Amino acid sequence: MKILVAEKIAQKGIDTLVEAGMNVDVKLSLPREELLDIIKNYDAIVVRSVTKIDEEFYEHATNLKVVGRAGNGVDNIQMDGATKRGVIVVNTPDANTVSAAEHSIGLLLASGRNIPQANALLKNREWDRSKFTGVELLGKTVGVVGLGRIGSLVATRLQSFGMKVIAYDPYITDERFKRFGVEKRDTLEELVKESDFITVHTPKTDETFGMIGEKEFEMAKKGVRVVNCARGGIIDEDALAKALEKGIVASAGIDVLVGEPNPDSPLVDFENVILTPHLGADTYEAQDNVGVTVAKEVMNALKGEMVPNAVNLPALKHHDLENIKPYLFLGETLGKFYHQVRKDSINKVEIHYSGNVTNYETSVITLSVLKGLFEPILREQVNYVNASVTAQNRGIEVVESKGQDAGNLLNLIKVVVHSKEKVFTISGTVSGKGQERIVEINDYELDFTPTQYMIVVKNNDRPGVIGQVGTLLGVHKTNIATMQVSRNSKGGRALMLLSVDTDVTKEAQQVINNIDGVEKVAFVKI
Repeated sequence: MKILVAEKIAQKGIDTLVEAGMNVDVKLSLPREELLDIIKNYDAIVVRSVTKIDEEFYEHATNLKVVGRAGNGVDNIQMDGATKRGVIVVNTPDANTVSAAEHSIGLLLASGRNIPQANALLKNREWDRSKFTGVELLGKTVGVVGLGRIGSLVATRLQSFGMKVIAYDPYITDERFKRFGVEKRDTLEELVKESDFITVHTPKTDETFGMIGEKEFEMAKKGVRVVNCARGGIIDEDALAKALEKGIVASAGIDVLVGEPNPDSPLVDFENVILTPHLGADTYEAQDNVGVTVAKEVMNALKGEMVPNAVNLPALKHHDLENIKPYLFLGETLGKFYHQVRKDSINKVEIHYSGNVTNYETSVITLSVLKGLFEPILREQVNYVNASVTAQNRGIEVVESKGQDAGNLLNLIKVVVHSKEKVFTISGTVSGKGQERIVEINDYELDFTPTQYMIVVKNNDRPGVIGQVGTLLGVHKTNIATMQVSRNSKGGRALMLLSVDTDVTKEAQQVINNIDGVEKVAFVKI
């Protein structure tokens, strides 16, 4: 097997490949034309974040079997092109967890004690202790936003400083909070009001981008200190700059910027802001871990073995994969609805299979449901292989069952999501022509073809509501492709499911939500 290492990884990673008998070529920073010219000679390629693996690349990479991403995200890798060609994409989401957590704590300590500023003054041959009075961590309250892999490490380490640790994460069960000895806060507002320090550890999604902005800073304690080692923009940089000017924020430690690698942030001009150039993963240990991990993942994929961090493909033979693909898409679609419609943390997920779908390897379809369930909140951190582990780590019980009676359908997949006090259900089927259909949401019967953009509206069953929804979407330049309405009783409650051509703005969603008779509106993106 021939492997091209196109971007720098640790020498230990290259040694791992060579020692396993792989034919490895290390060719860094190749011009695009040269890369496209030679990639047909390779079975695998290892990249980081610069090399673009797109449709043009795949067309030239006729022998490619594996793409190894030495790092977490896969923004530079076109996933659909890989999947349809049977190319496995692997990454290394856990290799730099400890380094990122430690860097977060380092910035928290450095900003609380003015360490870089004092160092710079002394290096300039000046001695003045009066400018650098800091604060202790002992007895202070730190608010951790996001209690996932990195957030939980930060939380446990800060407890050793004698800090009170509170956290906000609507997608984490109460059991996980208890396991890490962290006090749960049900809203971001509660956390912000109580915290002396705030550190964020969430992926960057539509929901988390700008989640700490002007409103949050206005309600924060005066003198709060903030840290962002997650993704640029989770803490709004302009809002943070204003809060620094007003004295609301005493100091900040920022490792990630919206415009990186261009340091044009308004935060650059503040002396009480410590900035580092995305160093969260830059330790010798993390780089070695990333290099060795991606090497092992690539080798396992080339050997046809189980790949712990396969991003795009389940472990199925090609023939089985072709037959089960519509069910994988349906399962993922059903899973994606929950967190886009509800915000409650999950205790249990049941997946019921009926009809001829039971003849397939349903455990893989269950993984697709879990992948869809977590993807809206975790993005690249969840895949077919680690979906069940993700559920387990979050204290979510997963139950799979089978039966023969699918009613008047050929097959049926029903997903039941249990939160603390509520139950959410959604069901779907694959027609004889291989078309996916949604047939039920919370006991409302439907027959709906899922699309990329959908709107779910729960409303009172009375005249005028449907018309207002359509009119207001038109005002906001949103075209309705299809609409279906289901009701359980005349004059009771109804459910509208709409397919639209484009993304729906938050403003448009809020306007619809304000319609008299509308109880709830949610935008679902597949």
